[in-house]
Amino acid sequence: MLISTNIRSILGDLYNQSFDSSWCIFSGYLVLVLLGMLYMTFVNQAFYRLILIAYSQNRRFQSAKLYIILPIIEIIILTCILPCVLIPLNGVTYLPNDHFCYATFTNIPGILSAAAIVYIGPFCCILFIYIHITKFIHQQGNIQTLIIKQRQSRDLLITRRILIIVSLLLILGIPAMTLVFIFIITGEENPLLARIAFFPVSTSQMGLSVALLFSIPQLKNIVLNLRTANTVMPVNRAVQMRTITGT
Repeated sequence: MLISTNIRSILGDLYNQSFDSSWCIFSGYLVLVLLGMLYMTFVNQAFYRLILIAYSQNRRFQSAKLYIILPIIEIIILTCILPCVLIPLNGVTYLPNDHFCYATFTNIPGILSAAAIVYIGPFCCILFIYIHITKFIHQQGNIQTLIIKQRQSRDLLITRRILIIVSLLLILGIPAMTLVFIFIITGEENPLLARIAFFPVSTSQMGLSVALLFSIPQLKNIVLNLRTANTVMPVNRAVQMRTITGT
């Protein structure tokens, strides 16, 4: 979707094309939903660590059905809440200077509502989970065995990494929010406001998958094992070929 948005901007700048349509408005809402789901993946990871540490004895939280149903519920909630909140506020409109549809930054109630649902909500959830895990570990004291303590420390470290990643993503939005506050104070809109806001978002999306990969040891080990296997196999084949040639 972000690639499509960039293509529209380029075509609009070069050929002065207009993409104002109902599909454009729909794609604007879809971008917000996808961004919300992207941040919710970090919430799910933090929630999983919370279950491993604080509720490992609760069988209801150990069910695989929970982790299958949870993303579906999140999709339903996001697809219902975002339109219900933004449509009355006319949150997503066509931006004629940028040639794509998105939440209008000059519509203060709309952009604040979108930011609260898509960005601030997941960040607060992760922060709450991290605080809860930290308190739980400190309350345990010396009750737990060494193995359990090591596992809890590892899960806490992963949760901290997730929190840092999401915090960095929020920091990338500071330039756009600065321009929004300037608009509120002066009443003058920067013509490049939307593009300045989208640049850090597009940049962060490229690194999100890699960041999520290296923040989860299990996924990291799988990738490293695949890489090791791919490097070992050609060496073994070369040795076999030399052996056959030598014989």
